[in-house]
Amino acid sequence: MAMAMVLCLGGLAALAVACGGDDADALVDGGATARRIEPRSPLDGPYPQYQDGLNDLHTILGTPDLGVGSQRVTFVLSDETGLVRTPAVRVRTYFFADGPRGVAGEPLADTLARFYEFPEGIRGLYSTTLEFDRSGTWGIEAGVAQPNGSLETTLFTFEVAQAPETPAVGELAPRSHNRTSEDTPPEELTTGVDFDAGLYRLTIDDAIALGRPTVVVFASPGFCTNALCGPQVELVSALRTVYGPEASYVHVELYENPSEIRSGGLEVARRTPVLEEWGLTSDEWTFILDGDGVVRARFEGFAPMAELVPAFEAVLAEAGERAVSRVD
Repeated sequence: MAMAMVLCLGGLAALAVACGGDDADALVDGGATARRIEPRSPLDGPYPQYQDGLNDLHTILGTPDLGVGSQRVTFVLSDETGLVRTPAVRVRTYFFADGPRGVAGEPLADTLARFYEFPEGIRGLYSTTLEFDRSGTWGIEAGVAQPNGSLETTLFTFEVAQAPETPAVGELAPRSHNRTSEDTPPEELTTGVDFDAGLYRLTIDDAIALGRPTVVVFASPGFCTNALCGPQVELVSALRTVYGPEASYVHVELYENPSEIRSGGLEVARRTPVLEEWGLTSDEWTFILDGDGVVRARFEGFAPMAELVPAFEAVLAEAGERAVSRVD
């Protein structure tokens, strides 16, 4: 399917860069020294931020809600020139058995993270899939190739829980009763400028009851102000335009009082109670559910079409196979 329409979606704020931090060294087996940089606070905003004191690399972890198993991991890298945009960076993972200031062993994975540019090219992130076989403190060493052929690295640590706070892949999604156009005027359903009525006809419970795949996006289009959020609602709207009735589509605005926010700013914002039902603490999420309401894919932060479409089409294909088997 042609997705060129989504490449010109607009309205992105400037990249938020990481700041602050203490420097520490972590000895890894073999005698190599990896630098570990702690964030100034556990959560500087919704996403942990890191700064390397030994080079100019700054990192923002885009997926802090991590659990044991196969997980999508994203991060933003920047240096003194701005956003790092190399097509891919080398990623190595380490486990710190004694906590973030302990000693790591040999790398447990050695792979690549691919760079995805947001629409309009103002932002971008690196994304990869990693396996976490135990809970505790993990580290990612990201290596950025330099023009002189060297590799500049930074190592940042984070916690992996036994299970994520949000619904994990394979779990049933909460059957929430979010506001819809049946009970709420359009200006109170989204902070965005564009209004796609097809995203506000159903509650999540209604959508699951229809027995077909569902895409649920939690976002605030009018207040996309950090490095990890993007025009996610616009991309889901584009999916709806292309795939139509093969699935249901629901946007849940992060705030329940858009009109008050427009006049009084985010100081008066009230987050919708649905976010608590889903365990959401960061600012943008997309879930793809199958016809039974089971989470089949989850994306914390902005998810480009290159990640959304394959996951979505896999669920659609399975739904089609199930329909054929019922007929047979």
